[in-house]
Amino acid sequence: MYNFFAEVYDDLMYDVDYKKRTTYLMKLFKKYGNPPTLLLDAACGTGGFSCEFAKYGVEVIGVDMSEEMLSVAREKSMNEGRDILFLCQKLEELDLYGTVDGAVCCLDSLNHITDYNTLCKAISKISLFLEKDKLFIFDVNTEYKHKEVLGDNVFVIEKDGIYCVWANKYGRKKNITDISLDFFVKEDKLYERFTEQFSERAYTPEELQKAIEKAGLRIVDIFDDMTENPKNEKSERAIYVTRKVK
Repeated sequence: MYNFFAEVYDDLMYDVDYKKRTTYLMKLFKKYGNPPTLLLDAACGTGGFSCEFAKYGVEVIGVDMSEEMLSVAREKSMNEGRDILFLCQKLEELDLYGTVDGAVCCLDSLNHITDYNTLCKAISKISLFLEKDKLFIFDVNTEYKHKEVLGDNVFVIEKDGIYCVWANKYGRKKNITDISLDFFVKEDKLYERFTEQFSERAYTPEELQKAIEKAGLRIVDIFDDMTENPKNEKSERAIYVTRKVK
């Protein structure tokens, strides 16, 4: 999973403003408590958020299940002179050396866990290593986005010699979108093809609330993406601000 994707991830995610999103997340941490001094970046991918949080003087632990993604993250952090600890772990098997005073999980990473029990375990593990009264902020793609935006649609992305065909197949019964990415990478006059396949599940608000409360967390607020406006029926991404209560 994400073998070749890791090499081209940052090129394809060129529209993600990590700096702006990190500033937004830090604003939420300040609004509902104190900025973290030791942060867990869960499902950190290629380390875009880890590096941005480090610029605020935050000590960061980045965790991801993909060795390939972490390899890119380590190289990126070294090039930026950031001392970040990266661990290769599944979130449902998270095992840190101690507690953290803040946690994030960004860019619909939790949607990639398509088994509900596994999602509950992942959130519980994050909560386990979070200090009491501290915040876990995460985002999820909504049911609306899966049904109306991703759906059974095909997208084409072309950038810097990389041509990507993104094809979705949405299953309404389980709220799961199967995603197939076909990459065509130009080498001289020829194109080499790589394929990656994975799935995302759109969880209902009720399912997420149950998982959050089961993990000893409490929902503080739910926002529409990158705003402090309440999530609405056409929100494509929802921001959950949760606090550990027990």
